[in-house]
Amino acid sequence: MECCLKIKSKEGHGDLADYVACPSCDVMFDISILSNGESARCSRCGHFLSTYRVDETSRVIAYTSAALILLALACRYPFMFFKASGLESVMTLPQTALNLWRDGMPDLAFLVGAFIILIPALVLFLMLALNIALLTERHYHWLRPVGRLIFTLQGWCMVEVFFIGVLISLVKIGHMATVVMGLSFWAYAVFSLLFVLSLSVLDRAQCWRRIEALQP
Repeated sequence: MECCLKIKSKEGHGDLADYVACPSCDVMFDISILSNGESARCSRCGHFLSTYRVDETSRVIAYTSAALILLALACRYPFMFFKASGLESVMTLPQTALNLWRDGMPDLAFLVGAFIILIPALVLFLMLALNIALLTERHYHWLRPVGRLIFTLQGWCMVEVFFIGVLISLVKIGHMATVVMGLSFWAYAVFSLLFVLSLSVLDRAQCWRRIEALQP
């Protein structure tokens, strides 16, 4: 459900945390009037602004906690089994980066490991810590830096891109060898879904509004 917002006038008063500027045309809007489940778009250009959910922090905590557990399982158990011409091979998720390192491509190995494991794990840890603080309504000096870091690192996470690439490669590999997906494959599949859900549920405008509300 979408809601029409009031444009902030120059003489307007109120808490600045309740206002958000449209990223497209810089018009200021009051988002404090949103009810649970309502979304808002700019009345001038139609750009999406915010979605308000009463249980946003609880949802993010649930999704991030489950995603971290699944990521740990994905890194612990075999990702795929390959069988061809009587030979068998087992690959784990960390080996996707380690094999590149062994083949003399350390830069590419670091990027692959960072984009599919390290940065997503860091983002989830930061989101979990931030939303626990917001849920308990406790102010910490690191809330603002952590919030900025989360929204900066989001664009560097390639979780869904990696998994889609794996699915596409399975089509080609399936003609050359027998491929059996291990527990890690299914754990990473569900992790990818939960990771995307975590990022989509965490609304930037509402997150900053809650952070500002805790400032002394």
